[in-house]
Amino acid sequence: MRMALFVNDIMTQEVGFTNSRLAISAINRGHEAWVINADSFKYAPDDRIIALAKHAPKKSYKSAASYLADLQGPKAKTEEICVDDLDILLLRSDPSEDVGGRAWAQSVGINFGRVAMRHGVIVLNDPNGLAKAINKMYFQLFPEEIRPRTIITRNKAAIKQFAKDEGGNIVLKSLQSSSSQGVFLVRKDELSNLNQIIDALSEEGYIIAQEYLPAAAKGDTRLFLMNGQPLKYKNKYAAFRRDHTEEVGAGSLHQTGGIMTQTDVTDNMLELAEMVRPKLVQDGMFFVRLDIVGKKIMEINVFSPGGLGSAQKFEGVNFTHAVIDALERKVDYMKYYRRNFDNIEMATL
Repeated sequence: MRMALFVNDIMTQEVGFTNSRLAISAINRGHEAWVINADSFKYAPDDRIIALAKHAPKKSYKSAASYLADLQGPKAKTEEICVDDLDILLLRSDPSEDVGGRAWAQSVGINFGRVAMRHGVIVLNDPNGLAKAINKMYFQLFPEEIRPRTIITRNKAAIKQFAKDEGGNIVLKSLQSSSSQGVFLVRKDELSNLNQIIDALSEEGYIIAQEYLPAAAKGDTRLFLMNGQPLKYKNKYAAFRRDHTEEVGAGSLHQTGGIMTQTDVTDNMLELAEMVRPKLVQDGMFFVRLDIVGKKIMEINVFSPGGLGSAQKFEGVNFTHAVIDALERKVDYMKYYRRNFDNIEMATL
């Protein structure tokens, strides 16, 4: 199997990233696992997609540290590859990392991925599905039963009225940004700061004002889905919990004040996963992560779901094996049926 992972920047990849774990699992099975930067694609005059890609030199790796040292160092193989000759192209870039001067890079994988899938490459997650999810409005397309109460507006008076209706505690964030940075919890005794926060967020465009879930102060559960179903391997669910060591509003893995712990996957979590499954399948979302607080989903990460190593640590199984198993099956399906499937169908088969 010839596979490539599209990432923001090879040199910013870290040992704990899920990207490295996926690449190692593929390499250790004898597959190719190229890595492509956002600025490395070329659309050639003959309609082929070319990419300057890197590949770690060894045939197997025992640790992400040794793999990444080789990939980022002088020993890495650097070649121009024909993306059209790949079996799998994994779009694993995070648009929130390409704000400001690198805004051009936010949709690079989507645009080149569309052309690659035209030539029969399996592109995951489906680039047309990812295009729908480029900002947080995508979340509003899922059933309202799974979402916190929300308004999206630039009207300051409407936001203030929403805060009043919610008893004063709300979460504010930018619609356009896909980052967890710039997320504000405004409590009823802090409403004097509301004008300032609204003014700051409105510089980026529309603002999401959201119901505050008190359970978020304690943390959330991260549950991975693959092929539209909760990812389960060797009878273990790929999930973990992030507990806050201090009270915060909308937490992220990159915020301070949180620790990862083991979690139990409850019937309520499985019900939430089932409720979002039809839309994820419809949009060709092969690999995603749900961030769950209580009986609600706070976020659906479809671009670069991370933390699979934490689930492995607590459950004692390597979930990347299940992901590579699924990719191998997709490649076989395409071979058996002479590539006679749309990418969006293949994404969750």
